[in-house]
This record gives sequence, structure tokens and C-alpha cells, in this order.
Amino acid sequence: MNPRFAAPTRAAVFGSALALLPTMAGAWPLDDADGTDIGRLEYMRRVEAGTLPGSKQPKGALLPTSAVDLRLLDRPDFSVPPVDAEFSAQVRGLLGTNADRYAIAVLDLSEPDTPVYAEHNIDVRYNPGSVGKLLVAVAWMQALADRFPDDLDARWALLRDTHIEADDVVYTDSHTVRRWDREHEKLIRRALQAGDPGTLFEFLDWMISPSSNASASVLIRQAMLLNHFGPAYPVSSADAAAFFKATPRAELEQLLERTLQAPLARNGFDLHQLRQGSLFTRNGKKLVSGTTSHATPRALMKLLIAIEQGKVVDEFSSRILKKLMYVTERRIRYASSPALNEAAVYFKSGSLFRCEPEPDFVCRAYQGNKLNLMHSVAIIESPAAERHLHYLVVVMSNILRKNSAVDHQSFGTALELLLRKRHAQASTVAAPAE
Repeated sequence: MNPRFAAPTRAAVFGSALALLPTMAGAWPLDDADGTDIGRLEYMRRVEAGTLPGSKQPKGALLPTSAVDLRLLDRPDFSVPPVDAEFSAQVRGLLGTNADRYAIAVLDLSEPDTPVYAEHNIDVRYNPGSVGKLLVAVAWMQALADRFPDDLDARWALLRDTHIEADDVVYTDSHTVRRWDREHEKLIRRALQAGDPGTLFEFLDWMISPSSNASASVLIRQAMLLNHFGPAYPVSSADAAAFFKATPRAELEQLLERTLQAPLARNGFDLHQLRQGSLFTRNGKKLVSGTTSHATPRALMKLLIAIEQGKVVDEFSSRILKKLMYVTERRIRYASSPALNEAAVYFKSGSLFRCEPEPDFVCRAYQGNKLNLMHSVAIIESPAAERHLHYLVVVMSNILRKNSAVDHQSFGTALELLLRKRHAQASTVAAPAE
């Protein structure tokens, strides 16, 4: 088996992590820019090495690929445990006066034989916003597995070696992406435009890392093509355009459903609780009409657990999903907590806001007065190379008229400190008397 796809031993994880954290010497994350052909990683690697200017990553973001592992592989039957009332009360107490506007799920796996679970407003169902891009990645992993069920190298090669161009579904999107110009060795940072090239791996990275709506829409369109053309994929831009033009809209809608929603159902998720129903851009939704998108905290928690178990499609696919969540351009919102600087944070954040007329109210980004969703899902390993703490978090909020990014960050800090305290107390209680 290609060593890229094998689970590392515990000794290898800690040895390589400690050796590579200071130097960034040498498979993805940052040490596999060549293996994935994700140009942004080459840029970030040079920044870390000091050969290019730029903002460096926090210590917890510098694990080598050998240390980015799935932590519940040996617990395939694990499921969400019963709610712990005391822990839930402690978590709820961190939310302050806006607690009723939050929906939270926290699973503490730091003591894997005695996991502790907290939840709050768990029945709330919101549009997942950009967290739904994880579901697009799931759709891609399932399509790859269907194409190459027994050939992991072929799956990897299709992602790495398939070069595509952005098409008109990129419009409109303001999210910028970082493209590395290999010929001139310079960084290009702007929103995607029709005709921009990239590998499938790069489009996946742009979708998850800077949360590009344009990239997500391109990938959904490409996944539809893969599901339709099968072994003939990839197809030319002309053939792709001809297919979408000639195919009746009802058939395109069925193909979209088969592409985005069927993979979730096949992997054991309830579509009433977890669904990405459409493309992410205005032009994308014109191309194919979709349906509504929604998620609950518990469904997203089940997704995080399944990733850690290697059960989202399979172990290979789950590893790619976890790595995509790790190597981000920067940590935002929940993940930007200073208390997590030395932690490995695997996360995806999303938001959606809407405004309506209101006297003396000015509509601003992330400050909607009708709807103001902000969500984060995260797997935390703290500190990164030692993992004294291992916990999964889902935060969903709808706090009107306020950018709640700082509140999410503050909650991330408070939860990390709470868990440190809980486990310090547990260690004290468990220590034998001298």
C-alpha cells in the first residue's frame, strides 16, 4: 500500500511531529505540497521557511501529515453517548446572555473509555452556510470511491492530476483564493474568475480553506459530470457545456440530488437533519435548481465522529476530509481562539445573513437583523503533538444585528480552559496517595 494511505504508528506520529514542527523539513499538510500539487501549500511552506514574506501559522497548525490521523479507528461502533447534565450546564454557562440564540454540541474524548457529551438547543435546524461545503467534499469522496472502489492511488491521481478551469458558475463570489504561479513563483490572490485553472485538489482546498463559494460551485458541477460520464471523465469544457445545455432541467435536478444528497444517505445520515441542496453562487443556482440546505448540531457531531472513525465513505476519504480541515489559510471565528494556538484545529466555519427594512438600521456583513447565522465545527487536539485533550465541537448561532465572530472565539477559549480544568481535577483525584 502507498504509505500515504496507511495509518501511522503512535511512535511515528510523535517522533515525526516533534522532529518536523520546528523545521518544516521535507506529505500533506505543508510537507506534501509536491504530493498533492496544491500550489498554496508551496507558498505557505516558503513562508514558514522564511524565504517569502507572509503571516506564519500558529504552532498547532504545523503538524506533518504523519501526525494528522483518525483517532477513533479502533472504535468503529462508537456513537454519541448520553447527555451529561453537569457538563451540559457547564458548557451552557459559557454562552452568557445570548445562550438561547446558540445551539451547541460538545463531545469530550480526552478519556476515550469515558467520553462525556454536552448539548444545548440540540433540535435547532439551521442552514449550514459554508459548513455545507464539507458535504460537497463528502460527495466528491463518494464519487471517487464509486469510480475506483479498490484503487486508492487512482483516486489520489485523479484529484492531483486532473486540471480543470473555472466556468461561469463562479459568479458571483467575493471570496479570494491563493493561487501559486509556478512559472513565475509568485502568489496570485483574488476571487476566482471564469477560465482560472487548477487541479481538483486545489479546488477542494480553495473550497474548504478560504471557503470559496465559486470553487464549491465548480466542484459540484464537476462532480455531476463525474457521476454522469463515469470512466469518460474528465470531459472537455465544450462537452461539459453541451451536456448542461442539452439536458432537461428536471434531469439535471435529479443528477444534482444524486450527486449531493445520495452520498450522505448512503453513509448513514438522515437527510432531514443534514443536507446540502444547491450550488453556492447565483449563476450556479441558475444552472441547476436545487433545494434547501439544513443541518442540526447533532447531525454535524455525527459527521465529525464518522470522520474520526474513518467511516465517511472509507478511511482514505476520511483522512482527506480531516486534512482539508487542517491546512487552512488562517484560523477564524471559533478556531482563532488564542488558547488554541498550540492545538491542532480541524475546522470549517460558515455564515449566512439577511436583512429587512428597519428604522435606523444599516445592513452590514454578518450583522443581519432578519437572519444572522454563524457556525463552526471543529476537532481539537490540544496541544497538537501530545493530545492531552481531544474533543469535537459544533457551534451554531443566530445572534441578530451583531457580528458574533468574537463571541465564538471567546467560547472557544472558555471551553478549552474548562476542559483543561476538568481534566486537571480528574488527574488530581485519580493520583494515588504517596
